[in-house]
Amino acid sequence: MSREPGCSRWLLFAACVHLFFLLPPLRTRGEWPGGRDAMVEVKGRRPGTLGPLRRAFAVSVNAEGVEDETELPALQKSEKRGTISKTSRELKEIVFVIQSQSNSFHSKRAEDLKRDILKQAADLGKELPTVLLIHQMDGHEGAWTVLPLMRDFSVTYGRNSSWIFFCEEDTRVHVVKLLETLGRFDGSKEWFLGKALHDEESTIIHHYAFAENPTVFKFPDFAAGWALSIPLVNKLAKKLKSEPLKSDFTIDLKHEIALYIWQKGEGPHLTPVPEFCTDDVTSNTVDHCATTFSNFLPLCGEPVKKEDVFVAVKTCQKFHGDRIPVVKQTWEREAALIEYYSDYADTSIPTIDLGIPNTDRGHCGKTFAILERFLNHSSPRTPWLVIVDDDTLISIFRLRKLLSCYDPNEPVFLGERYGYGLGTGGYSYITGGGGMVFSRIAVQKLLASKCRCYSMDAPDDMVLGMCFSGLGIPITHSPLFHQARPMDYPKDYLSHQIPVSFHKHWNIDPVKVYFTWLAPNTEESLDGKKVGYNREDL
Repeated sequence: MSREPGCSRWLLFAACVHLFFLLPPLRTRGEWPGGRDAMVEVKGRRPGTLGPLRRAFAVSVNAEGVEDETELPALQKSEKRGTISKTSRELKEIVFVIQSQSNSFHSKRAEDLKRDILKQAADLGKELPTVLLIHQMDGHEGAWTVLPLMRDFSVTYGRNSSWIFFCEEDTRVHVVKLLETLGRFDGSKEWFLGKALHDEESTIIHHYAFAENPTVFKFPDFAAGWALSIPLVNKLAKKLKSEPLKSDFTIDLKHEIALYIWQKGEGPHLTPVPEFCTDDVTSNTVDHCATTFSNFLPLCGEPVKKEDVFVAVKTCQKFHGDRIPVVKQTWEREAALIEYYSDYADTSIPTIDLGIPNTDRGHCGKTFAILERFLNHSSPRTPWLVIVDDDTLISIFRLRKLLSCYDPNEPVFLGERYGYGLGTGGYSYITGGGGMVFSRIAVQKLLASKCRCYSMDAPDDMVLGMCFSGLGIPITHSPLFHQARPMDYPKDYLSHQIPVSFHKHWNIDPVKVYFTWLAPNTEESLDGKKVGYNREDL
């Protein structure tokens, strides 16, 4: 029997209306079943991710998406499964890279962070992201400088990932908030994201770059985490293949990476991301943060005893009258075992003449003589040696806390890490001005080897780095040691540190710097927490 055309159209319309009311209500903010990629024209989302079926039903909605309380439970469950599935896919597209170190204390902290990231991920879905530890990635000495790894990142993750996210071992990551933060950026474009730092004035550690206006150039605070989109990683990998790294020295990695990416204006600037934070996780200002940072001085039990730290001060006669009095006014009282090594025996200090003539630079001969004296003349029960310059400002009190986290039975060489020629092999070293810390076993292994100064005035810190590299003993970096003065570092960078040392008396009042930045105080002595200082511009 034939049907009238009008009746058929009416039945089709009624069926469509019935289907409309069975479907869940349209949502905003990525709440469409199947996740955020089911929406179109959502600000900051990567284009081209919608399948044909989802594109057919997706619409752009400007309202705030009110929940329908009469929605069927089965549909709610389906929608939740879809959201988790989408979150899992997004999470799988992030490669986490922890800027870790091989020393047992640091590797454990990095492993703890890795487990925490994976645990958060497991609570969100089945697919877990890749979490890499830099010290395990490559036998290449320069892996910690990151740029030599770009080609490996591009080859391995360039097709199936969207982001490489870097963080330090003490960075704390809120995975869901990180997903939301990265989701605001189009992953098909070149992005360099982080918490922005800038110099207040041109500084020697950045080779006086941007001297006319140093505030214009932004570079990332690694403690807050930083991210590169895969298109940028691929671009960097291609450039590094055709143009190997040219710089001989790695001094401040975060600044140098930003310079390399910027390429004198041809590459992207750092984009500041307010959700990348360095506030302590317990702060009441971190609700919006995808990352936080542990703002405390590491303490792993009781501080090392005063008698377990031997301090060697390198000096010479011409500085006996101005630099040594500063040491005696400030940090000398914190040290139980301290000797001053000079080219002249001055009983008023007193100094010890090692029989090594003073040199205008390098001091390699003097440093190796100090190492020999430590093994042969100090108590064999003294596990730690610290070598500093006569214009180093240091907190032995804080150093003793820090050393509680290191095993003196391991070969430890600790301080602020620099690098030489790491793009083409090379080696890492501890820069001497901020202080060099050795475990006794590290000194024993060094002196048992044939590695020595190639000249008396060779740079001692670099020769030591070369020797330890040849012995397979890793350099252990702590950002709490500083080769320069407080004014040479961004204020935001120092704000989340409890520093152990600074260096140089040039254009500052060193006594004031010590008592402002390094002197122990009652609150710190009690619990090791970060405390407020009245830090003027120094």
